Amino acid sequence: MRGGPAPAAADLARGPWLRLVTADGDDGTPLLDARERHRAAALRRPADRALYIAVHAELRRALGAVLGTAPHAVELVRLACPGCGGPHGRPAVAGPAGAAVHFSLSHGDGLALLALASAPVGVDIERVPAARTAADAAEALHPAERAELARLPADGRPAAFARCWTRKEAYLKATGEGLSGTALHARYLGCGPRPAPVAGWTLTDVPAPLGWAAACAVRGPGAGAGVIRGGGASCARPPGPGTTYRTTARRRTRGTAPPR
Repeated sequence: MRGGPAPAAADLARGPWLRLVTADGDDGTPLLDARERHRAAALRRPADRALYIAVHAELRRALGAVLGTAPHAVELVRLACPGCGGPHGRPAVAGPAGAAVHFSLSHGDGLALLALASAPVGVDIERVPAARTAADAAEALHPAERAELARLPADGRPAAFARCWTRKEAYLKATGEGLSGTALHARYLGCGPRPAPVAGWTLTDVPAPLGWAAACAVRGPGAGAGVIRGGGASCARPPGPGTTYRTTARRRTRGTAPPR
């Protein structure tokens, strides 16, 4: 779903430009490069495939508008991992333009969140999980976050867990670390109404449809980081079991092919 006008370069000076995206009948496959088409084709569920195509096509439209380039001509690369130096760090625009515009996206279970910014940025959007799923996955969190969850009434824990998880994933996407290694366990971001402060970063919860949680992390001041300024989709489906948090390998999968 295309939810409003594309961003201009000047928009990014105000903070991250965010857009919610759903799949619709507008096939964006012609805008994708060969690697994106291959990953889309590898998705077994048609709904997952349609959402992947929709959000990656919307990413290309937005980047093309900012860069003054045709969407299909935008070249994307992977930066080096900050931990091991391997070619699986943050996705980025190739060449000098990559220093001026940064992006992140998150998608799964029918809804996607896209961000563009003038500094490194990460976003995540998740369904609020079932209580058992939240309890199991919470074992991967920081000890203080687990303690916060334990103090909450049982019916409030899944939503608080989802807030914490999306903050973590948004931040770790922005830094390029991802959910591997010890970062998920070691970094405290909190389960409360507001994220814990992180030096040099702005981390905010993003308004999301009922039954979802979302967050955005951007390096620097990040004015307006929690505002959907790009328009976008509306989705009010209730929480469900569709999101799976796999913590044994410190990575989470949701039926879509990585990387996101």
